Amino acid sequence: MAYKLRQLSLPLLPSGASDIRILHFSDLHLTPARKGEITDIKGWAKLKPDLVISTGDFLAHREAVGVALSALKELLDIPGLYVFGSNDYYAPKFKNPLSYLNKDSGERNLGEKLPIEEFDRQLQDRGWINLNNMRSSIAINGLTIDVRGTDDAHLGLDDYEKASGKKSGDLSIGVIHAPYARVLDAMALDEIDLIFAGHTHGGQVRMPWFGGSRSLTTNCDLPNWRSRGLTKIDNQPYLNVSAGMGYSPFAPFRIFCPSEVSLANLTRTDAITR
Repeated sequence: MAYKLRQLSLPLLPSGASDIRILHFSDLHLTPARKGEITDIKGWAKLKPDLVISTGDFLAHREAVGVALSALKELLDIPGLYVFGSNDYYAPKFKNPLSYLNKDSGERNLGEKLPIEEFDRQLQDRGWINLNNMRSSIAINGLTIDVRGTDDAHLGLDDYEKASGKKSGDLSIGVIHAPYARVLDAMALDEIDLIFAGHTHGGQVRMPWFGGSRSLTTNCDLPNWRSRGLTKIDNQPYLNVSAGMGYSPFAPFRIFCPSEVSLANLTRTDAITR
């Protein structure tokens, strides 16, 4: 499975700080049959990130817990943050792909319950921090990072009040699965510096457009132009939306929207670009 490594640089760290490399992945939608994707994931540790962030939808099959843990084995030795998406709780079911183009009715066609509790326990046992409606802090390269997140907003499981509060430390990061406006706006009020999200698949099907391509949907209320990549609006936080690695077993295609993983290099605000 081929994927794109999307690299970005953001001057968000205080003077004198060392750079922080963040590996951001999302929407693996793993099944035991995804051999190529599993091989790709196992190679990510070679990117030598200082911090790993997953924005959910690790799973897409009842037998995928062991598969995911095996694929992530080396990354689990690195500090990590994560939240869950709907397909971590419920296996995907067949639905008409064209339904994604309709206005969201709020109805969810959920599959069988997945063993998410065991997966969660294993991730936490390896030291990764669960940020589903949680707030915590982590030390990376001598800096204190305020981290908070929400459970899946697409299922209505988000409760940002449990994680809210003005930012603290040297940097503040938000981690969410589905980038709904209510969550983004709440984090903006708390003056978060940077938010990582997934869920959109970058549109999954994109149309050729001037200078690139354009998504037809985000599967949430995020504007289409923010469906993937790094964007910023006025004084709101930076938002990095991953187009994700996988897809539902019932929609096994991507058009003008390759699988991707992000490597964000955070630098000092006073860094001089040459």
